[in-house]
Parts: sequence; structure tokens; C-alpha cells
Amino acid sequence: MTPTTPPTPTPLGVERRLHPFTPLRRAWVPIGGTAGVIVQQGERAQEWVKDSAEGLGSGLGALVLLAVVVAAGLYGFLSWRFTYYAVTPTELRIRTGLLFRRTAHIRLDRLQAVDVTRPLLARIVGVAKLKLDVIGTDDKDELSFLSEKDAVALRAELLARAAGFAPEEAAGVGEAPVRELLRLSTRQLVESLLLSVGVWAAVVGGLAAPAVVFWLSSSLWAAVVTLVPLLGAVWGRSLGRFLTEYDWTVAESPDGLRLDHGLADRAHETVPPGRVQTVRIVEPLLWRRRDWVRVELAVAGSKNDVLVPVASREAAYAVVARVLPGVDLTGLEFSPSPRAGARWVVPVWWKGYGLALTPEVFASRYGRVCRRTEIVPHAKVQSVRLTQGPWARVCGVANVHVDTGANAVVTAHLRGAADAAALLADQAARSRTSRATSRPDRWMT
Repeated sequence: MTPTTPPTPTPLGVERRLHPFTPLRRAWVPIGGTAGVIVQQGERAQEWVKDSAEGLGSGLGALVLLAVVVAAGLYGFLSWRFTYYAVTPTELRIRTGLLFRRTAHIRLDRLQAVDVTRPLLARIVGVAKLKLDVIGTDDKDELSFLSEKDAVALRAELLARAAGFAPEEAAGVGEAPVRELLRLSTRQLVESLLLSVGVWAAVVGGLAAPAVVFWLSSSLWAAVVTLVPLLGAVWGRSLGRFLTEYDWTVAESPDGLRLDHGLADRAHETVPPGRVQTVRIVEPLLWRRRDWVRVELAVAGSKNDVLVPVASREAAYAVVARVLPGVDLTGLEFSPSPRAGARWVVPVWWKGYGLALTPEVFASRYGRVCRRTEIVPHAKVQSVRLTQGPWARVCGVANVHVDTGANAVVTAHLRGAADAAALLADQAARSRTSRATSRPDRWMT
């Protein structure tokens, strides 16, 4: 893919405003809140308007509505008017606030990811939102909205500066070229949802629970109250996932793996290089016959947690190889937990536990209905722990946990007590050695 020609760069430190569409979008927030209150308090609102109209004239209701619209429009305009952003050689500054001023100083060397998202209405207007993941923060700073061209150009400039390009070069680097690795077809996405036990469990629960509540209480209201949250669960596992994971594309770029997906709201996300702490391979029961898997991630400081929604094992492993260079997932050999002690601690299910160690990774497998395999590079392990409850001590087994920088924990379940103690010491040594020789976590390297 040929990179696009970047626009003429703005001089460093010069403050810029957001797109003029921003006031319209922000004005809808108070308008929508007011409409919600009116709908919720419908009868009282009608009585208030009727009483007021009788005393002060028939046009009071219209005047109140007009005042709300004007106030919302003024709020949107002023919030846009007093919002600026500027790029300097070392940071991105975002200045906001009318009465209470707030200036965010985002260090470019701490950037985790820069994502471009395009909600449905924004796509129609031709604008986009820029979200920034910064190491050490839970919430993303954002610039909403910019024109699509400006958003892409600013993203490329920020990543170039984060990669260490000279200030005079960074603005002219442009969008890095990409190479497509995987694209999810609509048919495979629909089939994967239909073969998901969780989807059918949500549907059955959504139908059965309100019926049971109505049968026990004879109250239609109680049944409706029970139905509403269950409908949310059904939506999240079925249509919600379809809308989010539609046309999921994984592409390789010098600044990381790029994820493009979404039907109504289009998202453009980046998996930062070197920041992946844990990779999880999920194999639902009904997917195994087709040899399909789902790949999830734990990335330090980021909320991007899905790499591949569904794909053949071969295609998914090829993508994982880009995240974990030098790791051959097909070569992992899992040793089961010892039968003598494990079967008394966790009957039946102990057969799903396994552990694999290679010079590059620590891998744990668990689950029989839905099998999950978690892989942690030794260089990403922050600490190692051994836990052993009273019954596990009697049975001679213990768990070994490795903690990563993304607050994720991977556990080797029910290992023999002596093997677990040896694993604890060996894993600490492997992690220390691997960190000393690991690649730097840099953009475009």
C-alpha cells in the first residue's frame, strides 16, 4: 500500500482547534439529557407545562424548549472555542475548559497507542476521533473531532516523534505503509456466533428467566425488569459482537499491528510493538471440529484485548507470530498435572491443566469445555509466586503464578510440590535473563 502524501505540517507549538463539527456533537449531550428527563418524568412534565401555560401563556413550553436548545448550542460552541491542542518536540498539549482550565501534557515517549475511531455520524460528516493510550494511565485522552485527513496525519506525526524521528522530519514521514495479514469474512463471523455456547446460553436465559419470574410472581412488571438486563447480555454476545467485529482486518505496519473493524462505528486501533504482555488462545467446544480459535491480548496500559475474533488455527498462529517473534505455538508440548494429587483437588477438570516451557515463553493451558492457552514471554514476567492451600498441601500439589505488567496473571495449576518449587526458582532466573536481552519497546523499529 502506497503511503499518502501528508499535508503541509503545522509549525511546532502552534495551537490548533478541533473540527467545527465538534460543537454540534457536544450540544447533543445536554439536549439528550433533557429529553431523557422529560421522557422519564413524562406525566409530571405535561402537568407542569399545562399549569404554566394557563398562568403565563401558551408559548411557555416552546420558550423553555428553545432556551434549552440555545443553552446547549452555546455550551457546545464555548467548549469548542476554548479547546486547543499543540504538538511540541516532546509532548502533545491539550488545553480545555471555560471556567476551570485543564491542560494535559502527554509525553510522546510515553505513547502506548494512537487510535482513530469513526462513529457512524462522524463517518457521514467526514470527521474522526483520535484516542491516545499513554503508559501509566487507565483512561485515554482524546481529540474529538478532527477531519479524517488531519486525524490520520496527526497520528502519523505523533508516532514518528514517539519513534525518535527528528522534529523537522516527523511531520513529513506520513502514514506508514501496511500489509494485510488477515481479514475476517462475514460468513465466518456469523457461523462463529451461532456455534458459541455463550450466545445460546444468553438467548435461553433471556427467554426463560422472565417466564419463570412471571410464573412465580404473576407480575408483568417484575418479568419486564428481569428481561431488560438479560436483553443487554444477549445483545452484547450476539448482535453487539457482530457490529463490533464486522470486517475485522489485521495488518502489519512499522508502528505495530493495525486493527480495523466495525459496521456502524469504524475503529482503527494499534497493537503497540513490544507491549504485549500475554497472549490467550481460546478454543470454544463447538469451534474445535473446525479448528477455529480466538486470540486475545493483555497489553500494558491499553484496553485493546482482542487480536483475532475467529480464524483457523493456522491463520491465527501466523498473526501471533508477528506479536511474539520467534515463538512457535505448534511446538508447545504441554505436560499434564500429576494424576496422584491433582485428581483429589479438582476432580475430572484436572485433566484440562497443562504447562509448557520453552526458552522464549511460559505457557499454561486450562479448561475442558472451553480450552484456554495463555502464553507469556519470559521478558514480560514481573514476579513469580507459589501458592498452596491446606488441601493442596495434603495432596502434594501447588500453583505457580506469573504476574505481568498488564495486571494479568498466568497460573500453572496443580503442579507437584517439588516441581513447583523448582519451577519458581527457574522461572525467576529465566525472566531476569530474558529482560536483559529483550528488544527495546520502540515504535517503527
